[in-house]
Amino acid sequence: MKIVVTGSLGNISKPLAEKLVAAGHEVTVISSKEEKAVQIEALGAKPAIGSVDDVAFLTRTFTGADAVYTMVPPNFGSGNWKQYIAGIGENYAEAIHGAGVRYVVNLSSMGAHMSDGCGPVSGLFFVEKALNGLDGVNVKHLRPGFFYTNFLANAGMAKHAGIMGGNYGEGATLVIVHPNDIAEVAAEELQNLSFRGNSVRYVVSDERTTNEVASVLGKAIGKPELPWVNFKDEETMGGMLQAGVPEEIAKNYAEMGAAMRSGEMASDYEKNKPTVFGKTKLESFAPVFAAVFAQA
Repeated sequence: MKIVVTGSLGNISKPLAEKLVAAGHEVTVISSKEEKAVQIEALGAKPAIGSVDDVAFLTRTFTGADAVYTMVPPNFGSGNWKQYIAGIGENYAEAIHGAGVRYVVNLSSMGAHMSDGCGPVSGLFFVEKALNGLDGVNVKHLRPGFFYTNFLANAGMAKHAGIMGGNYGEGATLVIVHPNDIAEVAAEELQNLSFRGNSVRYVVSDERTTNEVASVLGKAIGKPELPWVNFKDEETMGGMLQAGVPEEIAKNYAEMGAAMRSGEMASDYEKNKPTVFGKTKLESFAPVFAAVFAQA
């Protein structure tokens, strides 16, 4: 099959492209960076260099594809992050319609049932809405949990302050996932194309309390008693601003943490929890955290 993958060589898109190429599919990878072309070709895929802001480029690239994997690339310079995310969703929908694509696997997120109050994930609500509005297009929305790789932002805190923390609530249970497990599910859906209409699939690798997260990652860095500290929303936002995170991004992340704390972000997941979790447990990710910790 001919499959187009957005997201360049990111944490999900790269292993996804590798899996699809290995299975014998004709894969095109979209990237905004010309220098990525050689790396994409090295995977056995075809590079398409252009911007997801360019609907004409997307339409040309999508034309002839049996299926497309869509994701909204990060843009930490956006003045209105949710609006940016929603706008890319509109671009994808227009290009998919123009190209006549019939199958789409879309990277969304747990919490995308919330049109407001969930930080950047509320932008993904509108991406899902735009894609669901396409007539005759079958769309599978993947809603993963909290990425393991998000914990890497805590490596410096663990090293210099001796703690990990967030505003997710005291002793909160986190629904977490490894990018490789998302790529595995995306590859399965793109190759089977058995879904019809608009549907959602939650993707999860593990469920752990914040204290368990700190314990597992703490052991990997030689700090088995590493505590998890629950922060207030304003403390979370202040810490990010101090670390140089733009205010718009910090505000949205703090809002998402509050949605996790309230339980609303996971409310639809709890009603539609998958029976099978991904194979990558938190302990398998711990060495990656330790390597980043060592360089912090």
